Amino acid sequence: MTDSVAGMDTAEELPEFPSPRSSQCPFAPPPGLLELHDTGKAAVRARTWDGTTPWVVTDHAVQRQLLTDPRLSANIGAPGYPHTTEAMKAHAAEIQPSINNTDGAEHTRWRRMLTNSFTRHRMEKLRPEIQRITDDLIDRMLAGPSPVDLNEALSLPLPSLMICALLGVPYEDHEFFQAHAGVTNARFKTAEEAARSTADLRRYISGLIEAKMDDPGEDVLSDLGARVKEGVLTMADAAPLGHILLVAGHDTSANMITLGTALLLQNPEQLAGLREHADDPTYVTNAVEELLRYLTIPHLLARRAVVEDIEVDGETIRAGEGVIASLPAANWDPKAFPEPEKLDLTRRASHHHAFGWGPHQCVGQQLARVELHVVFSTLFRRVPNLRLAVDVSELKFKEDSQAYGIYELPVTW
Repeated sequence: MTDSVAGMDTAEELPEFPSPRSSQCPFAPPPGLLELHDTGKAAVRARTWDGTTPWVVTDHAVQRQLLTDPRLSANIGAPGYPHTTEAMKAHAAEIQPSINNTDGAEHTRWRRMLTNSFTRHRMEKLRPEIQRITDDLIDRMLAGPSPVDLNEALSLPLPSLMICALLGVPYEDHEFFQAHAGVTNARFKTAEEAARSTADLRRYISGLIEAKMDDPGEDVLSDLGARVKEGVLTMADAAPLGHILLVAGHDTSANMITLGTALLLQNPEQLAGLREHADDPTYVTNAVEELLRYLTIPHLLARRAVVEDIEVDGETIRAGEGVIASLPAANWDPKAFPEPEKLDLTRRASHHHAFGWGPHQCVGQQLARVELHVVFSTLFRRVPNLRLAVDVSELKFKEDSQAYGIYELPVTW
């Protein structure tokens, strides 16, 4: 693999990925990432944390082509795969095949095990329960002291309660699995920390699946237990699947609720429109899609290894090289979203890549959408004078996590 591109002779001269965010615009993608649009190229080499130089794709349309192309692989053990963290790279060779790291027919087999559990129709049937939980959490928040951390009061409990109900995980264990989600998504964890956390969480999930094999319920872990009992899956297969669903099923939505709330509070004109149209499902749907586009919680994805040479915008990307389809960059591609820096809740933004694109799109995206619809149409209606309790400059943003967000959001009313 060469480390040079036109006008750049060494890895040190290449743009850094990920580059730092601006403290003046922490809700926007990093300025260095957005500057790649100005090169006029759909893909450019960049230097990552371990000195490797994968191709970073910022063009929305080209991402759609690549993320459906079988010449790119999600296998994190494949040559050239651009690993997100040191821990991922250290354990790449030993990670079990699962829904997030397989391709083609094997990936389809994994995905089919879950798609019926997360269909749009089934998630819509959960809307009344999501509404009830949201109202209960807001009731408790309003009855308690002010200011309060919105993460603890609303953002984390709501998706955690919902994913627990869907999977069949006891909510009273939320502190345990939320802490492990933090380790899973940490960018700078050591290989040892990652291994210890993964072992603890999978041991926990395995215990739940084993119990459900004898006493099943109507939940996803019971379904996985039935497949283990039938010999379709091994426990070594089922536990990682439960791990992925439990972590992704609450952490990304929680970050989106918190980050989206903070962004709206910084944009009072857009927030006024949302308050005015909170009972209009079409308006709220557009608003949620625009917030998803603008913020892009999985800000370091999507990553692939090239298994066969492919031409991209006049460049040949060789087998054995890596590709990072930067989702935030695609969501701020001015060709796909004119004036991308402008938050416009009336924008038709449903073609964003906040849930990825192609066969590896987030399986739980319909659940996340319903949760966000309910939260953003309810919170500002019920708490019309909600405001930040600190200056935005005091907020700690999650640049050190693979899931972008804010660690604490003190709010008052």
